[in-house]
Amino acid sequence: MTDMDEPISFLGCNTPQKVFRQRARQWADHPALRRKERGVWYSVTWGEYYARARAVGLALAELGVTRGEVIAVLAENRPEWVYVDLGAQCMGMIGNGIYPTSATEQCEFILRDSGCRIVFVENEEQLDKVLAARERCPALERIVVMDWKGLRGFSDPAVLGFKELLAHGMELAQTRAAEFEAAIDASAPGDIAFLVYTSGTTGTPKGAMISNRNLVFQISVADQYLPVGFGDKILSFLPLCHIAERMSTVFNQLFSGYIVHFPENAGTVFNDLREVTPGLVFAPPRFWEKLYSQIVLFMQDAIGPAQSLYRVAIEAGFRRAELRLAGGSVALSASERVLDAVGLANVRKLLGLQHLKGGITGAAPVPPELLKWYLALGIELCEGFGMTETTGFCTCTPPSKIKLGSAGVAAPGIELRLGVDGEILVRGPIVFSGYWGQPEKTAEAVDGEGWLHTGDVGEIDGDGYLSIKDRLKDIIITSGGKNITPSNIEMLIKFSPYISDAVVIGDARRFISCLVMIDQDSVVKFAQDRQLPFTDFASLTRAAEVIKLIAGEIARANEKLARVEQVKEFRILSQLLTAEDEELTPTMKLKRKVMTRKYAELIESMYEG
Repeated sequence: MTDMDEPISFLGCNTPQKVFRQRARQWADHPALRRKERGVWYSVTWGEYYARARAVGLALAELGVTRGEVIAVLAENRPEWVYVDLGAQCMGMIGNGIYPTSATEQCEFILRDSGCRIVFVENEEQLDKVLAARERCPALERIVVMDWKGLRGFSDPAVLGFKELLAHGMELAQTRAAEFEAAIDASAPGDIAFLVYTSGTTGTPKGAMISNRNLVFQISVADQYLPVGFGDKILSFLPLCHIAERMSTVFNQLFSGYIVHFPENAGTVFNDLREVTPGLVFAPPRFWEKLYSQIVLFMQDAIGPAQSLYRVAIEAGFRRAELRLAGGSVALSASERVLDAVGLANVRKLLGLQHLKGGITGAAPVPPELLKWYLALGIELCEGFGMTETTGFCTCTPPSKIKLGSAGVAAPGIELRLGVDGEILVRGPIVFSGYWGQPEKTAEAVDGEGWLHTGDVGEIDGDGYLSIKDRLKDIIITSGGKNITPSNIEMLIKFSPYISDAVVIGDARRFISCLVMIDQDSVVKFAQDRQLPFTDFASLTRAAEVIKLIAGEIARANEKLARVEQVKEFRILSQLLTAEDEELTPTMKLKRKVMTRKYAELIESMYEG
């Protein structure tokens, strides 16, 4: 038996479907999910969760979907998403998520490439995309609509409502529940649980196959980085078709039994955060930077005594943070306890983080100053590293063992090493099963010895801590032959309340330049406070005072960079980008290659003369 064949189990179960059934029985009367509708939170117990997943699974089987066939969900985060996902997987079907921001052409590609039989859409908007694409998706037979609002009078023999499907499934369960149980019993570690389509920033998207074995291993090691327990709360707000949120919302919940809360919509997340006060938050650096910026801007408008109290309290917090990072004692003195209770506790409450047991971030480099600020605030923000092909987390900072600039250590059972040019290689039960229908791409990603080639460059220190330098393909080589990692420069630039993102340019160039996307809320406030005239977003980006503001923020970042890395020129993007724009991934990261192509003329303007 090889390492890759070793049995893996959690609670004596070797598939996540069996774990789900056991937890639903164990916690039947306890809340599992909560959804906010019209300002009111509604709870779903574990028993109800299981019953609804079973109803969906049986209804899908009744519609003719069989084991190993694909179904898809095109919707924002909501309980119906997970009913469908787990219900299908329990029946041996393969789940798949499509970003709700996807264009019709992107939806069509995924539906056609996966051979999707049935797709669940959230509303009329998403239905229109699928209807426009279905003639070119030969395997697609049915479309199920979760929210029928706006569709009164609409009729199509291939389209049905989720409520009707769920009700029919409940009826089926009265006589055919044993079929659902038998399907769970038949689940095997090697079965494919779901697909995750890569964003396709460097080519057509690929469907990464995540196996039951991958998922059970991740559940079994969740205690390495999840400092939460039964009854704690989380907020599900990142796209569920992204591997990190899928793990957080659906599968890591099976480890601890925390309660998943679904916001009313994407625009209410920060308010919902303050209302839910979660015990755990996983989010990319941009989210944590946004919270930090909120406090910076809030304190600018605070009365003098409040500003003084915060300044003294946070300075004391920074001293404790430095001691903690150096391994020293961090016991609070009596005066520090007062400062924390009166000053910093109110800041944590303002952010909705007063009950936070752990914060995790990843997907992009994190400014060390940001980690220090949260540590000074009394919040341990841990970094992690992972990707779709590692079923989410590959490494994470151990609790209370932060190393700035590090993405933590690998869990037991996961191997890390560096390959050619410092590329990070990963091996273990987290490595995915390959790309759907693309064996040649799978062979490029995973070598004959089982090592996944991540495409990321990093370093591993003597204690096993992994540091991420950049994507191998993103390393800049200037015309002078200097190798520069742009992500480090971008990280320092983005540590500003006025800058939401940045793309560094410089490959084969004589100096480093940068495209900047400003933070609309922060810069609008800056302009209003100074009574600067502007009519729209574009005119705001052209205002002389705004350009001067951003120049100052870049100068601040340059102070921490070597001369060859310093940004000599920059341009502010005049368009407010959203996830629907091609420049951004669904997780709101700027696509470097798209930016350099689309803004080629703007880039060239920085190198004229």
